[in-house]
Amino acid sequence: MSQQITRRKPEHWPTLNTVIMVEETIKKSEQSVITVAELKRELPRQVNHITLMVVLEYLEKSGKIAVGLRGITWVHTDSALLRELIKKGTEL
Repeated sequence: MSQQITRRKPEHWPTLNTVIMVEETIKKSEQSVITVAELKRELPRQVNHITLMVVLEYLEKSGKIAVGLRGITWVHTDSALLRELIKKGTEL
């Protein structure tokens, strides 16, 4: 996501419901890496492309997803133990 969405005002700002819907869809995807096109097909309802890009940029900046050449991957963990180990620098 080389474009900075924050530099220009998008036509469509995502609602909280849209952000949560995209999060849940990526998190629950059976594939470890999902493309934007596949994500659009898996979403329960259509989302404007620009709005989706804003959501993906937000999720990437917040450390919930990683965006690479092959697609999007969910990387956030809810495990308090794992977060503590990472914080301490403990090797697994």
